[in-house]
Amino acid sequence: MLVREIITYPDKRLKQHSKDVESFDENLHKLLDDMYETMLHSGGIGLAAIQVGVPLNVLILELCDEDGNKISELMEVINPKIISKHGETKHKEGCLSVPDFYEDVVRFEKVSIVYSDRHGNSVSIEADGLMSIAFQHEIDHLNGKLFFERLSILKRKKFEKEYMAPVKIGKK
Repeated sequence: MLVREIITYPDKRLKQHSKDVESFDENLHKLLDDMYETMLHSGGIGLAAIQVGVPLNVLILELCDEDGNKISELMEVINPKIISKHGETKHKEGCLSVPDFYEDVVRFEKVSIVYSDRHGNSVSIEADGLMSIAFQHEIDHLNGKLFFERLSILKRKKFEKEYMAPVKIGKK
């Protein structure tokens, strides 16, 4: 397994729309294994393939609580589709591709998702709480969208001022 470089904003590759996986082969398995190693190394709870420069509809999730205790098993999610969504919730989000910036984001409280596992088997899941938020966050990546794009205009301006100013002068 290999720790891959995580692409960070404002890299334009993060805006790419990912393509569906067609071959559930050793290349996919290596990508999933590398993504897991990368996510663990970076201290994340989710990672989309586009974040390591691979524009495929692949994401992984392994949720932990604030103390770092694992609260879900590793989920390897290929070609996910949200089939239903309900309610509304707000949660402070961060992102491995947008280091050191956290903000409250409004998301659906519950989602139903269908996807394939690493072997091409169909899986369906009902997710709520942090799992729902993590799925939506990572699926946004697959669609070329970053979490700060879900913020109000005022909060996006705050992001531009606080996050982008140091990037422009080479300090991030």
